[in-house]
Amino acid sequence: MNEQRGGMSTGKIALIAVIAIVLLVVFGAFGTYNSLVKNKEEVNGQWANIETQLQRRSDLIPNLVNTVKGYAAHETEVMTAVSDARAKLAGAGTVAEKAEANNELNSALSRLLLVVENYPNLKADTQYTALMDELAGTENRIAVARKDYNGAVQTYNQKTKTFPTVIFANMFGFKEAEYFQAQDGAETAPTVNFGV
Repeated sequence: MNEQRGGMSTGKIALIAVIAIVLLVVFGAFGTYNSLVKNKEEVNGQWANIETQLQRRSDLIPNLVNTVKGYAAHETEVMTAVSDARAKLAGAGTVAEKAEANNELNSALSRLLLVVENYPNLKADTQYTALMDELAGTENRIAVARKDYNGAVQTYNQKTKTFPTVIFANMFGFKEAEYFQAQDGAETAPTVNFGV
């Protein structure tokens, strides 16, 4: 009886311990969930940056094509390829579709730039030079945005796959995010044959 009056009973200590463990699990779950949401939103924000830069480049392309058309009107196949690739990028929905369409647009732009090599007067045109400078700046921004996005995806994916976070990620429906990847061989310039 003295034990109960002077201190806590074993039952009360056990109850407090159980409540403390439950509270730790609940607050841990809240913290994990909030952390996953934060990382997912970082991925979404970085993806929006890529889309902004892709749109910026897409907006520059018609002016570039029109400038080149003035000098190289008979190069319709290349102009069509650029326009088609631009339309495909605009219609792409998923990360994989955007990456594929972006790769096609890069290839079409490479062919366009090869055509420009045949027209020295075009390379001296101030409008063309300004557009190429804008395009080069945009390409750099796309590269940075892609790097930042892939970094955010890596952080998020690591978090969703590590224990014990993987349990909460699966429970709350956090799925693996896709990387924005260049297709195999994208580092090699395309071979273009104009029937020469």
